[in-house]
This record gives sequence, C-alpha cells and structure tokens, in this order.
Amino acid sequence: MITEARPPLLRRLPAGLWVGAFWATLVVIRFFTRPDELRHLLEYHGNPEDMPLVVTAVVTTLVATFLVRLPLAAVAVALAGSVYALGMWTVPETAPLQFLIADAVVGYCAATRSRAVSLTALGMPLVLLVGLFLWGAVHGQAINPLAYAGLAATVLIAWLIGNTIHQGRAHAEALRGRATVQAVTAERLRIARELHDMVAHAIGIIAIQAGMGSRVMDTQPAETRAALNAIEATSRETLAGLRRMLGALRAGEPESAPLEVAPGLAELDRLVERGAGAGVRVAVTRSGEPRPLPADVDLAAFRIVQEAVTNVVKHSGTRDCHVTVDHRPGELAVTVVDLGAGPTGATPGTGYGIAGMRERVALLHGEFTAGPRPGGGFLVAARLPIPVEVGP
Repeated sequence: MITEARPPLLRRLPAGLWVGAFWATLVVIRFFTRPDELRHLLEYHGNPEDMPLVVTAVVTTLVATFLVRLPLAAVAVALAGSVYALGMWTVPETAPLQFLIADAVVGYCAATRSRAVSLTALGMPLVLLVGLFLWGAVHGQAINPLAYAGLAATVLIAWLIGNTIHQGRAHAEALRGRATVQAVTAERLRIARELHDMVAHAIGIIAIQAGMGSRVMDTQPAETRAALNAIEATSRETLAGLRRMLGALRAGEPESAPLEVAPGLAELDRLVERGAGAGVRVAVTRSGEPRPLPADVDLAAFRIVQEAVTNVVKHSGTRDCHVTVDHRPGELAVTVVDLGAGPTGATPGTGYGIAGMRERVALLHGEFTAGPRPGGGFLVAARLPIPVEVGP
C-alpha cells in the first residue's frame, strides 16, 4: 500500500488561523502597552494607529480562511469589508485598502483557478464599482470618476498579472507533458529494440535447430540430441535475459535501468558458437588497434552483428557469413557480408531488424547501410563514431 508523507504540523494549519493569530497578538500587545486606548480599535481619532483594526482583522482572517477552498467567497468578504469601511468609517484611506485585498484575491483566482472562476472574480468588484457609482449619482453625492476608474484599473491589472502567471504555468506544464511523452516513446523504442534483437536471434537459432532435429530424428539420434541440447541452452539463456529485463522494468528506478547485462563485442565469440550450432559458419576479422569502447557503442555494434547473423540464419539461404570489426581512429566500423540469395518474400529494409539497426546507428550519429550486393549476397555496414574523451 502506497502512502503519502504527511506535511509538517505547522504547514497543515490553515492560513486563516495564522492571520487570526497575528491580529490577536497585535491586540494583546496593544492592550498591555496602552490599555486605556483599547476602545480605539473600533474608533478613529485622527491617529492612523487608531484605525478600526478589529473589522480589518475579521476581514483579512475570513479572506485567508476562504481563499483556497472558496475563493469567490473570499472576494465577496473583501468587497463587503470595503463597502462597510466606505459607509461606516471616517477614514478615507481604509476603503481603498480593503478594496486592494479584493484585488489580491482576484489575482489569485486568475493565477490558480479556471477561466470561469477567474472571470467571475473579476466581474464581482467591477459590478460593485458600477453599482456604487450609480448609487452615488442617483443620491446626488459628489463623485470622482477618476477614483472609480483607478480602482477598476487595479482590478484589471491584478487579473492580468494572475492570468499571465496561469498561462505561464500552463505552458510549462504542456512542455513537461511533451517531454514526458517523448521520453516514454524513446524508452518504448529502446525496449522494443532490445526485445527484438534478443528474442529474434534466439528464435531463429531455435527454429533452425528444431528443423535440423526433426529431419535427422530417425536416422541420426546423436544429431537430434545435440539439436535439442542447443534448443534448451538457447531457451534458458533467452528466458534468463527476459527475466532480467522484467525485473529492471518492475524496479521502477528513476533513471532508465538497463534491460539486461549489456553485451558487447566481447560476446562475439559466443555469438559465433551459437551460429555454428545453428549450422551457420561465421568468420570474424578484427583489424585496427582494439581499445575500450563506450558502453552504448559497444552494445550497438554487438546488436548489429547479432541481428545481421540472425538474418543470415532466417533469410539468406547460405551457411556462411563474414563479420569485420575495424577499430579506426575516432570510429568503429562493423560489416557483415553473406553470399546467400538475400531476403525472400519481403522488400529488404522493411523488417523491424534493419529498422532497429538503423535507429541504433542514428542515435549514435553514425552511418548505416544495408542491402543486396551487386555480386550477390547481402551487406550490412555501420560506422559508429567514438567520442573523444577529454581529460580532467
């Protein structure tokens, strides 16, 4: 059972509790410093410190309480505080300050909520301003249109800022989603290549051995037993590779886990032995000065040879192929040549094997060719660049 870690206790406390604690602390401090003026918390006598802090404290506490779960209610509370300050208090600066709290909530809604909620939050203070303007005009009060226009501008600016933040987050989320899809696609292709190269080669060997055993079952029991032993060994090896692959996939490691113990050109002799067991003679020629290869280049070179030999077993109609591994300055050249009739029943290059080899080489920024030779047979050639190691 998967359980999420609970956040620390202080982070689980609602924001309204923190705001209320702040105002309560302020009232207590004022009580102990000037207890005779405690009544000024609800009155105003010309000193900014005497502004009616109780109502302001109630409004801000309720706004902080409703902000996350009921943002539109938070906007309504802030606007109600602004109207109350405008109608009941004699401090001209208080009502605009209360209105700025509503602006902040509008910006929050535009940044974190849906378009419908943010537009509703935007419309609430604008409707209030229009209503107050019309009410003042009807009752003959002195109206300053610039003041109402300024307050409306603050609402629009707050909404635009919040909407810009919302769009930026949406764009970043889209980029992350696209990168995730690309990473998943690349990983699926990697798994598909490994599965094809490992399983197709083994199945090709098993098919050849099974056919050979069935043909000599009655006349050459020893050859039949050898074919069955080869089938068993190949099956067990392939099954072990599949188990390692599934174990790595189920581990759920944050980084791309190896699908198996990555083979390389050091396994070329075993590949030759397995080909010989299937009746294919693989001649290997090594040239140049052998040197340690990067893991990805080593794996790609081995898989290319493995797939090419598999195609010889399955399609070429010959029992001989020649593998050349040439260590050149700055690159590794791999060539597989056979003198068979080539693939039958399909156009060369349309199978997953050749496509997988081409993808491996392309990922390493190399060059790959595959196709029938003019003199007969089939040629697979790859040039894999070797990155230059930069010393410390």
